[in-house]
Amino acid sequence: MIAMAHFAGLVVTTIFAAAAAVLLDWLFLTAMFRLMRPAAANKTTAFRSELVNGTRELVRQLGPTVMRR
Repeated sequence: MIAMAHFAGLVVTTIFAAAAAVLLDWLFLTAMFRLMRPAAANKTTAFRSELVNGTRELVRQLGPTVMRR
């Protein structure tokens, strides 16, 4: 009887740990997606035009027209 109680405690503890791990994983993943948003997502930043110009320059250098040459 004591062995069954110990096993039940182990099962409950494992389920609780798995639920906590899934919750923390979801929280960290959500936080990372929010932190990885592009800087140009906010239209009030002065950095926006520099980001767009830099992106345009990268497309000119590495875009599909370079691959056709």
